[in-house]
Amino acid sequence: MKIRKAVIPAAGIGSRLLPLTKATPKEMLPVGDKPVIEHTVRELVSSGITDITIVVSGGKSLIQDHFRPNPALVAQLRADGKAAFADAVEEVGELSRAGHITYLDQHGPYGNGTPVLNAARHLGDEPMLVLWPDDVFVAEVPRAQQLITAYESTGCPVLALLPMEPGESQRYGVPVVREDLDDGLLRISGLMEKPKPEDAPSAFAAIGGYVVTPGIIEELQKQTDDWYTHQTGEVYLTDAINNYAANHAVYGQVIQGRWYDTGNPADYLVAQFASALAHPEYGPLLRQLVD
Repeated sequence: MKIRKAVIPAAGIGSRLLPLTKATPKEMLPVGDKPVIEHTVRELVSSGITDITIVVSGGKSLIQDHFRPNPALVAQLRADGKAAFADAVEEVGELSRAGHITYLDQHGPYGNGTPVLNAARHLGDEPMLVLWPDDVFVAEVPRAQQLITAYESTGCPVLALLPMEPGESQRYGVPVVREDLDDGLLRISGLMEKPKPEDAPSAFAAIGGYVVTPGIIEELQKQTDDWYTHQTGEVYLTDAINNYAANHAVYGQVIQGRWYDTGNPADYLVAQFASALAHPEYGPLLRQLVD
């Protein structure tokens, strides 16, 4: 089944970036000349996704305002002779139409599986992409397209993977690899969450990006039902994938490209700096400061 739909969970409070995120959603912090969530939306649209659901919570209206078309502003800019700015504003609004962006309020227990389950109830019985809004990938072929290609060849859930240094294992979920199928496609049997380097089952890290199938959604529903019974813990997407992988095929795709995580201050600054250096106008100015 062709993947047409995607979910972007954007309900978090951005606690690792406080006080920067006290009034501004972390998804709206700029990386280069775009808010970080726009990088994710553009990646999805360029990969052929036609239905994007952004799951939000209170205080996230700036996200909607950013993507909402604003004909009055465009007309004013054109009347003022600022055609380039008018085109830029109009083009961002066009993303909302091209991706058919809809917004959904998050409801349910804590955990990153909850927004996925919330969205799945509205998207039907289809596979879908899940991308986090604080990741930026720079790649010749978009990460989303690489995941879609892997799904099309397997028909199974797919996780985005990157090679990691052994000492980094305690930062990530590390896949248990059963078979290497070449071209970066790996059959996996589960994930070990943040293992010690000596216990890491492979040299790969599971980073933001998933193709989620109805079987994974069923596992999320079981977790959620259990939470409402016991009122303990959180609902995690990786737990659902682990449970599903015990009896079904799951794959990982090693992504070709560079990943920038903007969810903490240090990595956010790295993403900002790298984006600025790559800019044809701003890059030379920054290099003068570094030299």
